[in-house]
Amino acid sequence: MVKASHLKKVYRAGEIDLEVIKDFSLEINEGEFVSLVGPSGSGKSTVLNMLGCLDTPTSGEIIIDGVSTKEMSRTQRANFRGENIGFIFQSFNLIPVLSVYENIEYPLIMIQNLSESERKSRVLKLLEEVGMLEQKDKTPDKISGGQMQRVAIARALVTNPKIIFADEPTANLDSKTAYMIIELMKKIQKEHQTTFIFATHDEKIVANVDRLITIVDGEIVEEKRMSK
Repeated sequence: MVKASHLKKVYRAGEIDLEVIKDFSLEINEGEFVSLVGPSGSGKSTVLNMLGCLDTPTSGEIIIDGVSTKEMSRTQRANFRGENIGFIFQSFNLIPVLSVYENIEYPLIMIQNLSESERKSRVLKLLEEVGMLEQKDKTPDKISGGQMQRVAIARALVTNPKIIFADEPTANLDSKTAYMIIELMKKIQKEHQTTFIFATHDEKIVANVDRLITIVDGEIVEEKRMSK
C-alpha cells in the first residue's frame, strides 16, 4: 500500500542545510496497523507528512497504492490526498463554526463531486459508527475531547480512504478515552481493511499495532513485528 524509497528531507536554516530524514526506505502493506516511534525531533512527523503527501521529500520516491507521487504538482497531490488518504491530528483540527455533522461532511463538499443524498448517507453512517449520531448538531465547543476525536476519525473516513495517517491521535485524551479511541480505530481497520500509520509516543497505541518502526535522527534503527 505504501512504499518509500531512499527518502531524504533537508531544511535550509540560514546558511546551514539540516538533513532531517536520511535515506529512509519503508514498505507498509494493506490493512496494517503500524506505528512510527522515536524521541522528539527524531523525524516521525516529518516522515508521516511526506508519506501522506502533506510535504515533499528533498529526494527519493513515495508510491501509494501503485501510484508514484514524485512528479505530482501541489494541486495533484491535494486531489490525490482527497481521494486516497485520511488524517487524524493531535489537536483534532475541527472547524469551530461548523456542527459535528458539517465537519464530517466538509471533505466531501471540498473534494468529491457527490450528491447531497450520498453525502448525507455517508455522514450519518459514520456518525452512527463512531457513536456520535445524537451529537450531530452540536459545535465542537459543546462536546468533549474524546468526542471531538471521534468526529475527527469519522471525518478522516468519510472519503473512503485507503490509508489513514494519525499524528499523536491520543495525546490530548485521558487514558480511558484513549483506549476507547484505539478500540474504535482497530474496529475500523478490521471492518474496512483500512491501513493505519501512526506517529506516536503513546504506549497504549504501541501495544496494539502490528508493526513498530523506531526512528532516531531521521533513520530507521529497528523494525519489530508485535505479538498479540
